[in-house]
Amino acid sequence: MTEIDSRPRKRMPRAEREAQMLSVAEAVFAERGYAAASMDDIAERCGVSKPMLYEYFGSKEGLLLGCINEVRQGMLGATMAAVAEPGEPLDVMRRGLYAYFEFVFARGGAIAMMLEPTGRLGEAMEDIRKQQVDFMSATLSAFVEVPDPMALEGYAQIMLGACERLTLWKLDRPELTAQQATQYLMDLGTGMLLQQARKPE
Repeated sequence: MTEIDSRPRKRMPRAEREAQMLSVAEAVFAERGYAAASMDDIAERCGVSKPMLYEYFGSKEGLLLGCINEVRQGMLGATMAAVAEPGEPLDVMRRGLYAYFEFVFARGGAIAMMLEPTGRLGEAMEDIRKQQVDFMSATLSAFVEVPDPMALEGYAQIMLGACERLTLWKLDRPELTAQQATQYLMDLGTGMLLQQARKPE
């Protein structure tokens, strides 16, 4: 007769459980798209009940918003860490761009799927865009003399737009690496901007 283990199972801490749910949800959203993804499937993959998912996030939209918020925090942390060390302007910007692409490429199709949502989801993604534009503007202003603040923000908007297009292109070109994407962007515009508009010594 097989002995049944009656010891109580260790309960996963809330923060750890939430991180697990977000990771699984992001994978499901990437595989199936937001509309086709089901809370039942996400709950099953997490090994939890569907009511628990609703307890944590309120709705499927709330779950996707949670994924987007996690991406927002992770993206800023990765890019800020990459440019924290001093160095030549071109090297610092290259590190920042590489960190961005390394982060988003590691998230598979989830990032690309999140780029064009509407409603509250669209607002959440716009918050991420504003965050990264502010970060890029601040990084550029550390090395480049741009008297017009609007022009500086415009350069950052262009850089972010190019980053997003390369992220979407990754879906058709899975062989594209973070290093290649960084080099393409540096070759086309970012490197030239830094070389031509250095701050005076």
